[in-house]
Amino acid sequence: MEYRTKEEQVADYLREGIISGVYPRGSRLKQAEIAEQLQLSITPVREALKLLEAEGYVSGDSYRGARVVPFDPASSKEILMLRLVLESQLVRGSSERATAKDLADLRVLADEFSAAFASGDRATARGINYRFHRRMYDIAEMPQTLHFVQILWARYPFDLINAAKDRGQAAADEHDEILDALASGDASAAVLAMRKHIESGWTILGQEQH
Repeated sequence: MEYRTKEEQVADYLREGIISGVYPRGSRLKQAEIAEQLQLSITPVREALKLLEAEGYVSGDSYRGARVVPFDPASSKEILMLRLVLESQLVRGSSERATAKDLADLRVLADEFSAAFASGDRATARGINYRFHRRMYDIAEMPQTLHFVQILWARYPFDLINAAKDRGQAAADEHDEILDALASGDASAAVLAMRKHIESGWTILGQEQH
């Protein structure tokens, strides 16, 4: 796993919080509160907020407090198509590089995700889901592609999709399909399983809105 600076670690912590819904869309992120929570100085938090502003997760004055960017439904279909392209490349790369240790780490996260949803702890499950995908894509060692995917994630309605009634079990089953393909070294099957995973979430969102 690549080395990450303090500000990058804080940025990843906040991305997870935003995507999982811990920090709701439109809510304000206060530097002092985040720094105290993470037991860090203000500086890495301020720099992390600048990173997130550049990626589109937050807007506003990072010195006084940034605000989580609201969801824009008009752009979601285009973002879906871009996710399918870029995340397919990452999964293919991960399939070619994944070690037994990588697969074991992913299995732990997949099991934790399933257990969290089964217990009704959706907030924890959403956070684990972020870590599962981030860990899987790190394996590909394609940092530029991952960077663009994280920008897309900032604009995607994960919180709405993950709040859908039956999404938890479906997502857990889809994670298993992806891991089975990775474990067998079948890159094409892994890509197909990932595309199914992304598209099924989109389908559920459409059903929830009608």
